[in-house]
Formats: sequence, C-alpha cells, structure tokens
Amino acid sequence: MKSRFYRPLSIACISPAYFPDICLFVKNNGNYILYKNHDRKFTEADRHRLERTNTEFLYVRSGDMDVVTEYLEQNLDTLLARTDIDSGAKGTILYQTAANYVTDVFDEPDKTADIIRCRSLIRHLMKYVAGHEDALKALQSITSQNYYIFTHSVQMAALMMLVHDRLFEINHDEMIDVGIGSLLHDVGLVFLSGDLLNKPDALAAIEYHKVKQHARKGYEHLKSAGTLGEVSLTIVRHHHEKFDGSGYPSGLKGDDIPRSAQLAALCDTYCAMTTERPKHNALPKSEALRIMGEEVGSTFSPELFKRFEAIVTGRAEAA
Repeated sequence: MKSRFYRPLSIACISPAYFPDICLFVKNNGNYILYKNHDRKFTEADRHRLERTNTEFLYVRSGDMDVVTEYLEQNLDTLLARTDIDSGAKGTILYQTAANYVTDVFDEPDKTADIIRCRSLIRHLMKYVAGHEDALKALQSITSQNYYIFTHSVQMAALMMLVHDRLFEINHDEMIDVGIGSLLHDVGLVFLSGDLLNKPDALAAIEYHKVKQHARKGYEHLKSAGTLGEVSLTIVRHHHEKFDGSGYPSGLKGDDIPRSAQLAALCDTYCAMTTERPKHNALPKSEALRIMGEEVGSTFSPELFKRFEAIVTGRAEAA
C-alpha cells in the first residue's frame, strides 16, 4: 500500500530552528505531493500558511523516519518547554514521538532492548497525563492517521497510567513499568504475517489461533531482552486474559489475573472501540461502555469495570 511509504507528522512537531533537512509532503486525494524539498528550510511562514488552510499534518518518507525520530527525542524537552505551543500541541508532539518509537520497534524488534529510550518517553507521558485533565484529547488527530496499530499502543499507555494513578497508590517506578508494558503490549504482532494483520474480513479459525500467539511471543521476546520489569512483562503476557478464564494465553481466572493485566484488558478494549481504525468505525464513549458492560463477569471484573467506567466518564476522580 502506497501510504505505508509515508508517515504523518503533526505540524506542531516541526520546529524551524531544529527540524532536519528532509523532504515534506502534503496529502491530496490520496496522493503525496512534495511541499518542501530537503534543501529548503521549513519556516514560520510555512507554518502560518498551513494553519490558514487548516492543514494539521505533513508527511515524510518512511526512510526518513529514523532522523525524524532522533530529532523529536533529542528535542523533546525543548519542544515541551516552549511557551508558544499550547498544551494540546505538546500532547500531540509527545504522543507522536512515542508512536514513532513503537513504529521503530515494529520495524526492528531488537530495539526493544533500548529500554532507556522507552523509559524517557514514558516519564514524559506520565508527567503530561498527570498534569492535563484533557490529556487524552490530544490523541484524537494522531489516531485518525493511517498507522493505527502504533498510535493505539500510545493511547493505551496514556489511559493505563491515568487509570492506575486514579485507582491505586503505586510508586513512580511501578508506574513507569505500567507505561512501558502498555506501550509494548502488542509487540508480539511483529512476529505475525502482515497478511493476517491487514486482512479486511474475518479471520479463519486457524488464522485467529495464530494471532492469539502474539501475547506469548511478545512476552518471550521482551523477557529474553532482560531489560523489562515483571509488571511490564505481565501486561504484555496477560492483557487478553478474561475474568471467566476463557482468555489467553494462560486461561487465568478472576483475581488470579494480575491487577495490571485486568486493567490492560479494559483499556485495550476501550481504546480499540473508541478509535477510528481500518476495519471498524469509532464508537461513541457511551456506546463502547455499554457494550463492554455486557461483558462484565465474563471478560471483565465487575468491580474494576465499575471503577474504570467512573473514571472515563468523569464521574469519579478516584475510587
């Protein structure tokens, strides 16, 4: 697919003073048209021109993503400290940087061993989520772009940290582990055939069996790297367990399922249902919660679902 060779980049992420010398493209009716060649600087005049036309994203060639990711990670502190960028734009910058990291990991799974990068991103994400009531809103434009699988991981990590912060008194290091495990929860998908991930219709039984292996494969890959804590590994391994024991990979039941894994199942499902994605339209929050409520007792813990619902609907600051 042609779009696979181009990646969206929020204009908020482009700082004229620091942005690398690469080509930028605009998207028009499915076609990618050169906006700026590599030998011309992106200027404030460019930004204002694009804002006047309500252009939120430019695009870069996938081959240039390494230099873009390096630019964002190296300048993240500076970009987030700028006073001329509002909090929503800062959230977009942060979420995009984290999504680029996940994309990087999917392209080269061995990069999961570079846990320093991941910890740094999660610390920034944790600080942003804790300090902004509307932190999750900044994800809406990012997740509408055509790399759902990566931005879904960032959205889930943000929601997981928010829910853990509101429900439990956990220390800083455990919260970082929650964020890392959530960010990398679907990394096992990288070991599956692309045909399975992109198939537009329902999976056959044998195909579904293969997809179900991603939780175990992701856990084994990350455990072998030797850099993740047990909380992170637990989220990766058990985020598809169900309260009645019918989930996978271990068929754990009830409170034998670790707490963070139970919350991961809730957050994973909610984020998937409320975000526009290739095979499904986004559902309104109320409809997603209604459908999830029908799974209480079978898929989800009744008590945890009640507390989760109160948080995402704004009816409770904490339990």
